[in-house]
Amino acid sequence: MNAPTGPVALGIDIGGSGIKSGAVDLTTGHLTGDRLRKPTPALPTPDPVAQVAAEIAAQITTVGSVGVTFPGVVRDGVIETAANVDASWVGVDAAALFEHRIGRPVVVLNDADAAGMAEMQVGAGRGRSGVVAMVTLGIGIGSALFLNGNLVPNTEFGHIIVAGKDGEKLAAASVRKRDGLGWKVWAKRLDAYLARLEALMALDLIIIGGGISKDNAHFLPRLRARAEVVPAQFLNDAGIVGAGLATAVPELATQP
Repeated sequence: MNAPTGPVALGIDIGGSGIKSGAVDLTTGHLTGDRLRKPTPALPTPDPVAQVAAEIAAQITTVGSVGVTFPGVVRDGVIETAANVDASWVGVDAAALFEHRIGRPVVVLNDADAAGMAEMQVGAGRGRSGVVAMVTLGIGIGSALFLNGNLVPNTEFGHIIVAGKDGEKLAAASVRKRDGLGWKVWAKRLDAYLARLEALMALDLIIIGGGISKDNAHFLPRLRARAEVVPAQFLNDAGIVGAGLATAVPELATQP
């Protein structure tokens, strides 16, 4: 547990299999207490997920705004895509829904954007200029893009076509587990995905996040990307950290 050095905010990271949360020190990005994880409801429609978020907010002591991530495009607090959760989210004003259930102001943003913000502000990308991509590997592939530290929101690079397949169907961490792939075979797939990503843009740094990032020693040395590739400093907590940090950047709730 890290003692807070400044203001603290609640970050909630909604994923396809779990909803992770913690109190985030807005100065260092560290969690000031234990991480709380609850399973994503079996039917991950808006109301059950919002109920879990409200239960979490009641269990973790913080005040002020709450940051919530969502695995899809989020514009002005409204969900526009929901590839790895229930399609009933599309068109939902998630910010209003969570605010109603939690009873506090809420900022909602894309999950990979949140993870990327954490790494760029206080993690592996801190102080880095140029073009930086955050790639989160989980049930799907999330992405965040930064130019000289500035976020280009709601990129969906997990769905670029690689060898005739949707990228995340080829190289997501869930594919490795589902198909029983060894590290060498799966790393070759990830390498092909990153090569395609680099064919579309000249990247200076690639940060790998998601649950599998804790196992980076098994696959990072096998990658042959032109850009430098590093693991996320906050590993699978980056989304929580970024959600908390987003409460100090209210304009994220009103993206154009």
